[in-house]
Amino acid sequence: MKQLQVKSIRSLARGLEVLQLLQTSGALTLHDLHRLSGIPKPSLLRILKTLREQGVVWQRMVDDAYVPSYSLTELAGRMDRESELTEVASPVLAQLADAVKWPSVLAVPRLTHMEVIETSASRAYIDNMPLGPVGFRVNMLRSASGRAFLAWCEAPIREAILDRLRRSDNPGDRLARSADYVARALDETRAAGYGLRDPDFGGDFDEPRARIDDKRDSLGVAIRLGQHVPGTINITWSRRAFTRERAIAVFAKPAMEAAEEIARRLARPDPVSQGETPQGA
Repeated sequence: MKQLQVKSIRSLARGLEVLQLLQTSGALTLHDLHRLSGIPKPSLLRILKTLREQGVVWQRMVDDAYVPSYSLTELAGRMDRESELTEVASPVLAQLADAVKWPSVLAVPRLTHMEVIETSASRAYIDNMPLGPVGFRVNMLRSASGRAFLAWCEAPIREAILDRLRRSDNPGDRLARSADYVARALDETRAAGYGLRDPDFGGDFDEPRARIDDKRDSLGVAIRLGQHVPGTINITWSRRAFTRERAIAVFAKPAMEAAEEIARRLARPDPVSQGETPQGA
């Protein structure tokens, strides 16, 4: 690995050291931090002030101890859950790509949109269809993945998403203001068992198909753990190769089976936590 010839930032290193001490210990006073780190108290106060302003630590009243913010725990928990989802889903997406030859993505909700966290594009037989990379934002209400998520996610989450979309200034979210449009889209998705792109959706977040058209279509399926939907998978194909009706006949069943398999693997209990003896122990 090439070593970059640059200097490290000592103040940043000190700040990270303080944050690591707090995360490890749960709560520490200024004196505790000084004793454990050896950092002078005036420097510690500047570091702690910066961390508080950034919302990653807070100071409780009972003993003036500094405590890591719950937001760090929430972020770590979300990252852990998404890492587990990706690890479980990735081989299933690879098998799906091998079976249907067309690529798919794994996407998770980000309140106002879906975000790609894995794709099987590199494994698909059709190699001239690059999909959105990891981190790619997908329209929530107009995409197949977004509709699949909205159709089966918990009702409070759905209402929070739709409320945010109704107040959005993004042109691609304006249809959320039509209650009839939303109800029809979600009813059709639930009746079919999968989501399909809005006919006017050409892959761009905001622009209509008449202006930006990727010449593709998609079918999205929710990964359902009871009432909880951690994410969705989809299959994307070229409209030149398949009509929508033909694609549904070919892809719907494999996509739904893949989503069910991911859900089964996520729900499978850990044998150690259940008191069972692992094989080979």
